[in-house]
Amino acid sequence: MEIIRSKNPFMSRVFISLLRFSLLFLLLILSVVIAGIAMPYFMPNLTAVLLQAGSTLFWYLSRGSAIVGFILLWLSTVMGLLITTRLGKNWPGMKTSSESHQYISILGLFFIGFHFITLLGDTYIKSSLSQVLVPFAFINYRPVFVGVGQLAFYMWIILVLSFYVKKIISKKIWRGLHYIGFVAFLSGLVHGITSGSDSSLPWMQMIYWFSAASVLFLTVYRILMHSSTAQRTPAAEKKLINS
Repeated sequence: MEIIRSKNPFMSRVFISLLRFSLLFLLLILSVVIAGIAMPYFMPNLTAVLLQAGSTLFWYLSRGSAIVGFILLWLSTVMGLLITTRLGKNWPGMKTSSESHQYISILGLFFIGFHFITLLGDTYIKSSLSQVLVPFAFINYRPVFVGVGQLAFYMWIILVLSFYVKKIISKKIWRGLHYIGFVAFLSGLVHGITSGSDSSLPWMQMIYWFSAASVLFLTVYRILMHSSTAQRTPAAEKKLINS
């Protein structure tokens, strides 16, 4: 570590940031594994209740974390659009928008990771680790639409990792990686509507409609703003040459 820091301080900061993120992600997984191993010994009665046939605790945990994760994915997408359209300059400020975009993305990733993990404890679906981790391998329940959600999760991981390598990649690659955010949001929306057990409820439909409409509005606004800027630039150059 000292060698990296002395030769290239910038690369050292990038390496440390990636290491911290990896450790946090591994800590989440390790905590769940340790809890699963320790609970039968220290809380046998509670474990028996949780694992008994028909127990719905893991199902509710999975549903709740999925909804929170989707809302955070939507907020992350909105914050990213506020940054690119410069609307975030007025409120809450570009620095706050940028930091919120990053932190919300990381927080949402952990909630969706928790959503994945809790599916393993659901006695109704009876999923395996490979089915949860491998896209379109979830044969017990709507494999295509569940697979779309799994792909959204992995796209989100790429998006979060891009925050830690932003300064060592080109702007073109950075933009390309962040376009994945649109695909991840759309995939998460499709997954939620088609696979979510709460999709038929009015309050959940309101969340889907409002999130989709707001992202669509900001995306159209961004396209129009970019088009207007591109048209003004040649006109300004021509005026400068003629003068």
